[in-house]
Amino acid sequence: QVHLVESGGGLVQPGGHLRLSCAASGRFLSIGTITWHRQAPGKQRELVASITSDGNTNYADSVKGRFTLSRDNAKNTMYLQMNSLKPEDTAVYYCSPLVQLPGGKTYSGWGQGTQVTVSS
Repeated sequence: QVHLVESGGGLVQPGGHLRLSCAASGRFLSIGTITWHRQAPGKQRELVASITSDGNTNYADSVKGRFTLSRDNAKNTMYLQMNSLKPEDTAVYYCSPLVQLPGGKTYSGWGQGTQVTVSS
């Protein structure tokens, strides 16, 4: 079983920054592509950014230039650095890594999410 824990959310003023973390634990072989999503109240969950196992990143236009993904494969931890935050970034943020399990299976699930609120 794979356990995902997101952390680092909080209340921040517009223009501020936060660093979200997503730690994966459990019995697995490796972590492939990681995606970060967010869901604002009353809205559908949307893809924010992704990073492949070799570090290639993609970002939604709404966060491009402000958010940066990184990963520490040795620690099975992924990070989302969010700068120049705007009120419209307010949402619950979730990570979803593609995990390689023993026996050739894969797992792609969600953590509990971490709340980010951007408000003055």
